[in-house]
Amino acid sequence: MYYNSYFYHYVPQDRNNYYQMANELNESPIVNDIQKAINAEYSAVICYDKLAKLAQSKDESERIYEILKDEQRHLEQFSRIFTTLTGKKPSYQIIEECPDNYRDGIEFAFKDEQDAVDFYLDIADKAKEPTIKERFHRAAADEQNHAVWFLFFLSKSPNVTHSNRQTQNYGAEGALSALTLSLPQMLTYALQDEYLAQARYDNILKNFGYIRTFAQIKEAELKHINALLPLFERYQIPIPDDESQLVVSTPESIKAAYASGVQGEIENISMYEKFLTLTIPDDVRTVFTQLRNASFNHLAAFERGLARV
Repeated sequence: MYYNSYFYHYVPQDRNNYYQMANELNESPIVNDIQKAINAEYSAVICYDKLAKLAQSKDESERIYEILKDEQRHLEQFSRIFTTLTGKKPSYQIIEECPDNYRDGIEFAFKDEQDAVDFYLDIADKAKEPTIKERFHRAAADEQNHAVWFLFFLSKSPNVTHSNRQTQNYGAEGALSALTLSLPQMLTYALQDEYLAQARYDNILKNFGYIRTFAQIKEAELKHINALLPLFERYQIPIPDDESQLVVSTPESIKAAYASGVQGEIENISMYEKFLTLTIPDDVRTVFTQLRNASFNHLAAFERGLARV
């Protein structure tokens, strides 16, 4: 939903070079990129208004409306930049259709927000004018935050199946369903989920042979375990037994294996996001943040693999 308000210009501090800059950029790739960003924001505003109405709880609906307000602000800011650079108003087009199903919609929004982060950072790198750089850097940070929220909604969706989980009290699933969380519980759930990732990848490599993505991420997940173990000793918390073999199952196909990787990372990231909203020691917060960030990379790798098979 775009409001035809008047878009005022901002002018770079060096006014002598302003019109020269505008002329140089008017036909440059960055102007085309900004137009694409405008269309993406316009499409997002329309889509998120739709998703907010489909949301399965009042809290989710309100959060999506908050995200929508950010997208409206981006739309206005990008439009001002475009008008300043070109001397004309941008066009507004819906470039992607929003799914009618709520879960499909939030999955679509999550992927779209991830793509927007990279795209906006690329625009910021190309831009020479500091104000443009700053606008797109801030927009990229907003989009990353939005992606986390949509990921959280996705993990809570009742349509999500947990084919690899035989219990709801283990690892990330246990953490996400818990009403309260102490530090020992958080560390235990985190280590359980990292154990589970190892067991899942061992199972896949054993049954489907060497798959580079799973082998590399399995090795990376060992570093997650090694990052968590010192915290148990530091806070004198008993290290839980590794029972992951009891709750892992074999996927039906390589495609299902990649899908299990995607779902596992979604739950893992959502778990750490939940932990980071709580009051925890600084050293624990640092480790949880690092593991969450690494899991974003793992998620992207599994999504690429799923798209290929």
